[in-house]
Amino acid sequence: MDIAEVAKASGVPASTLRFYEEKGLIHSIGRKGIRRVFGAKILQRLALISLGRAAGFSLEEIGLMLGADGSTNIDREMLLNKADEIDATIKRLSSMRDGLRHAAVCDAPSHMECPKFQRLLGLAAAGAFKPD
Repeated sequence: MDIAEVAKASGVPASTLRFYEEKGLIHSIGRKGIRRVFGAKILQRLALISLGRAAGFSLEEIGLMLGADGSTNIDREMLLNKADEIDATIKRLSSMRDGLRHAAVCDAPSHMECPKFQRLLGLAAAGAFKPD
C-alpha cells in the first residue's frame, strides 16, 4: 500500500505517518515513485499505536513495545501500571463529577457556604484534581 492508501484506510494523515516513520514506530518497505510504500501489516501496527495512544501511552512507550523488525513486545507490567493510572484518573474525575453535581443542586445560600463545595476547593488547592 502506498502512503495515500494507508492514510485513507487507517484515517491517519500522511503527515502523521511520516512522523511515525521518523520516530521509528513504522517502516516503509520502499517507494512507488515519490510515495512511500508500506507492508501488509501496517494497518495492524497503526491500530496498535492508536490503541496505545488512546490508553495514554506516550509514543516513546509505544515504541518500546513495537520492535523495529515489525514484532511486538508488549510489556505486561507497563500495561498494569497504565491500568492503575487510569483507575486513579477515574477516581479523581468521579469525585469531581460528584462534587459538581452536588454544587449544582446544593441548598446553601451560596457555593462558598456549602461544606461539600468547600471540600472540593480544599482538594483543588492541594492539587488533587491536576491531570497526571
